[in-house]
Amino acid sequence: MRKHILVLLALALGFSFRASAQSFVEGGQVSGSFQTDAQYYMLDKGIGINDLNGKKFGINGFGKVNYTNGDFSAGIRFEAFMPELNGFRSELNGVGLANFFATYDNGFIGMTVGDIYDQFGSGLVFRTYEEWSLGMDNALRGARVVLRPTQGVTLKGVYGRQRFFWAPYLERDMGNDDYRGIVRGVDAEWDLNQSISSLNDSEFKMSLGGSFVSKKQADQSSFYNIPENVSAAAARINLGYGNFAFSTEYAYKINDPSAINNFIYKEGRALMSSLSYSQQGFGAVLQVKRTDNMSFKSMYTGKQNDLDINFIPPINYTHTHSLPSMYTYSTQPNGEMAAQLQVNYTIPRGTALGGKYGTKLAFNMSQVNDIVRDSVAFGNQMALNQAGTLGYASKFFAVSDHRFFRDINFEIDKKISKDWHLTAQYINLYYDIETIEGHAGSPVVKANIGFMDVTYKINKRQSLRLELQGLWENEVHKGYEVEESEKKDYQKRGDWAFALLEYSVNPHWSFSIADKWNYGNPVEEYRDHYFTGTVTYIHDATRVMLSAGRQSEGVVCVGGVCRTVPASSGVSLTVSTSF
Repeated sequence: MRKHILVLLALALGFSFRASAQSFVEGGQVSGSFQTDAQYYMLDKGIGINDLNGKKFGINGFGKVNYTNGDFSAGIRFEAFMPELNGFRSELNGVGLANFFATYDNGFIGMTVGDIYDQFGSGLVFRTYEEWSLGMDNALRGARVVLRPTQGVTLKGVYGRQRFFWAPYLERDMGNDDYRGIVRGVDAEWDLNQSISSLNDSEFKMSLGGSFVSKKQADQSSFYNIPENVSAAAARINLGYGNFAFSTEYAYKINDPSAINNFIYKEGRALMSSLSYSQQGFGAVLQVKRTDNMSFKSMYTGKQNDLDINFIPPINYTHTHSLPSMYTYSTQPNGEMAAQLQVNYTIPRGTALGGKYGTKLAFNMSQVNDIVRDSVAFGNQMALNQAGTLGYASKFFAVSDHRFFRDINFEIDKKISKDWHLTAQYINLYYDIETIEGHAGSPVVKANIGFMDVTYKINKRQSLRLELQGLWENEVHKGYEVEESEKKDYQKRGDWAFALLEYSVNPHWSFSIADKWNYGNPVEEYRDHYFTGTVTYIHDATRVMLSAGRQSEGVVCVGGVCRTVPASSGVSLTVSTSF
């Protein structure tokens, strides 16, 4: 009898599990994306590529699949670098499952295990994210809990260790370079308009937030007394009334000696504020930011763009055209004072300047300076940024005369007729290439840049687009004498011209040819043409792009984080799809 009962129970459980599994599968949704970037490299003595160092191919690829069913979601990401494309870190070379997660969230509580991407406030003390184009991934592998105890209140907690390329997540021998600390953090946010019924429909908006993050990493140094627990805290407020909005966040980090700050024991501080006004046809935003010794990594020996626990948002204009984006600003975590003003205005339709379709105008000015640093006592003398000391003192709102970056630009966007569209921009640029890119002794870049983008719609399916760009350096020209030892720092200096012609047949095909010419480089051997030809095919969510030609040396930046792109020549293929 007992045996029969056990058999019946097993059958019942089996049918129940099968029914639940069937329901789980039938009620779910699967989505994902795949991408492969491949390049075949060729020798090109014309631009100085005389040796490929045994690397003829580079391939970066990933596949990402997500599953969602009600309150449950899960996903994986597979990556392959076989080997990595030029300009990406060699540590990426490899193949494997790089990311996975499982989440349950019923609105009151959410729990995630696996790899976590999240952000507290604006990211001044905690942000994990992935940027494929930079080879950047600082995901936190561990656990996250999100609790919403009442309307308008959100509490978060995270715990784990960050990704470091393909290094194992378990603790390693502390003598190894890839030893990482454990990251722990909590965040709270209160939206008063959701919590207080009398404010539900109020024109006045207000939310408050606070964060606390710490890293625990063993002291491996033979020279310095490294704190094994480093904490950071931040507070923020967001206000709004009518057409106005104001937000500010302040962050503080205790002493955190590292390879980035030359192992000084100064605390870190950051402030970021924004004031905006908007109405139909007009908008203005003023942003200010100050950072002081705010690099925060889970491995204090790290020097490059990896293992960042926090993120310092840039507040300068992001250019997308070829020549304006050659000199993109890279955030300086050791200290900067930045400000940006953005104004947008649309001249109404039917006016003399607005015409039939209206005219969009945009003005932007951003500037970044160094902070003021004063010497501190070091034995019987004064020292500045001396390893093993407090490093320096700095008054919070003191601005140095040392300018890192300035960008003043004006843009006009105009639909001239039903067939013609024009976009034009002028940029006045100041760029401290010595500080931002590490070209010691190189004079700053002072340039005027202009571009014109014209599109002609031939018919409903076909269009032509012409891009013309120019960059003129004010002080570095053909006659500038460059020492032999300095030549490597001048590969993109001087005057440039760029032209692109693109023919599109909607919705599938586009063909383009382009030339980027460094005709005014102070080093004659660098006055090269960079010809490219590109064919792109799009079908639904699938995109295939084949390019052939030359790529100039430069810096690729996304959100203030940058990587160097070496000069190359060859054929590249990009295939991407999503479902």
